[in-house]
Amino acid sequence: MLPRGHILFGGIVAILLWIAAPNTSLLYISLFFLASFLIDFDHYICAVINTKKFSLSEAFGYHKKMNYLDLQRRKRGIKEKGDFHLFHTIEFHIFIGILGLYWLGFFYIFLGMMFHSLIDLYSLIYATEMYRREFFFVNWIYRKIKGD
Repeated sequence: MLPRGHILFGGIVAILLWIAAPNTSLLYISLFFLASFLIDFDHYICAVINTKKFSLSEAFGYHKKMNYLDLQRRKRGIKEKGDFHLFHTIEFHIFIGILGLYWLGFFYIFLGMMFHSLIDLYSLIYATEMYRREFFFVNWIYRKIKGD
């Protein structure tokens, strides 16, 4: 899903959260909202690493090109993992969740990240592209060591 979709859905859920729990601090609602789409910063990092350019438009262009190339490979029956996105891994989610035990703000960041990841999961299942995402940091490390 494109960032604008995450921003839209994150905003809707943040407003619903605020309506359902009006005593919740606006800071925490804002952290939920921001986490619901800023988790995608790792996509930008991958684009910068691969293009050596810091331009946001270059990053969008890079991902558009990668999606096109993946579609071409899929048509030939080739299914490969995409770029590795650290912030989308189970381990990173657990880390932020544990930090949430020490400061409530991290709990709302965790909730925003989980919301984002659930939307991503739905999108990947709908598009039959589950193979593209690595969900575990340890699996990615293992494959790097093994040489895959």
